[in-house]
Amino acid sequence: MIEHTTGIAEYIRDIPDYPKPGVVFRDLTPLFGDAGAFARTVDALVERFAGLSIQRVIGIEARGFVLAAPVAYRLGAGFVPVRKAGKLPWAVAREEFDLEYGSDKLEIHRDALHPDERVLIIDDVLATGGTAAATTRLAETLGAQVVALGFVLELDFLKGRDRLSGHRAESLLVY
Repeated sequence: MIEHTTGIAEYIRDIPDYPKPGVVFRDLTPLFGDAGAFARTVDALVERFAGLSIQRVIGIEARGFVLAAPVAYRLGAGFVPVRKAGKLPWAVAREEFDLEYGSDKLEIHRDALHPDERVLIIDDVLATGGTAAATTRLAETLGAQVVALGFVLELDFLKGRDRLSGHRAESLLVY
């Protein structure tokens, strides 16, 4: 494991054989529950993207919301949720994508982003990259410019970064 941010790795709990045998789930809830570790995590994400003139920060359901909202606040940007299909109450753009364990659909309100807006996408984990790539496509479909993507941790062996080619991606921890 490579820690690019001091003092948060100890708050990641490993849960073996979840959601299926042989998989080690990296649980961030202890990190979210510790005020100091959570603050250091948000601060580290903000530091990586400060000065990029971000206008909107997209949070991916659900743990991405926990991180993206305070990052947006600190960057002086708006917060935009990307949700699973059927959760948003107005006109949406939708993207289907493959996951590690199946497929899914994400949606964003059609008026959430505007052409040429500078967007940062935030999520908790970069695994295979399917969710992040789908969110990037949604933002670009609405005309936004995806400036960067940020993650607390990255599972390097799953090669998710490869699906984000052409986009800056920053991870605080790499496993």
